[in-house]
Amino acid sequence: MIEGIPDSWRAALAPVLHGREARRLGGWLKAEEGAGKRVYPPRGQRLRALALTPLEAVRVVILGQDPYHGPGQAHGLAFSVPEGVRLPPSLANIYRELAADCGVPPPADGNLERWARQGVLLLNTTLTVEDGQAGSHAGRGWEAITDAVVAAVAARAEPSVFILWGSHARAKAARVPGLSGRAQEGNGAGAGRHLVLTAPHPSPLSAHRGFFGSRPFSLANAFLEANGRGRIDW
Repeated sequence: MIEGIPDSWRAALAPVLHGREARRLGGWLKAEEGAGKRVYPPRGQRLRALALTPLEAVRVVILGQDPYHGPGQAHGLAFSVPEGVRLPPSLANIYRELAADCGVPPPADGNLERWARQGVLLLNTTLTVEDGQAGSHAGRGWEAITDAVVAAVAARAEPSVFILWGSHARAKAARVPGLSGRAQEGNGAGAGRHLVLTAPHPSPLSAHRGFFGSRPFSLANAFLEANGRGRIDW
């Protein structure tokens, strides 16, 4: 697992990667796959979000829960699927909100690499999942690593936007220095140099509880422009 960390993230994540939880996670994943369980995304893609978005390039963090748990869907970027794969309902809802917020027509595919290469870190709180078992790898050690990722971005001097969708993601708000308490759903909190936007998860079960109408894309761009960090071409 340590060998798979891109150089830009290695120093920031070294303490947790050499810690007990990371070692336990690595051993547990090896045992799960050795027992014949199918784990998504496949090896080589689990840290792809870090590879496509170096630490120094991060402008926005979009945080979800865990990868898609169907065959061929997860490829290491939260909410993203490879080209040619049918849009999952959560991503379809994200595109719906993007159209309402910014007038952007729904993209032709669900591959969000174009966001990642602009400095949008597409991260889940847990980076693997068992086939057909949503949430199955929660509490196995990924949270310590993704906590460290969020903290590394928050520790930088450059103002960044943290978009936290769902309760698992909102729990990471405490990792952003200067944010007092939990940001209210649908509003921005920026007691420090960063902007934190929270909303319910975009899944069909919760999107109508405040995800729709939360305007994360325009709010993120307004903050980035005001702080001299440019716009994301959503």
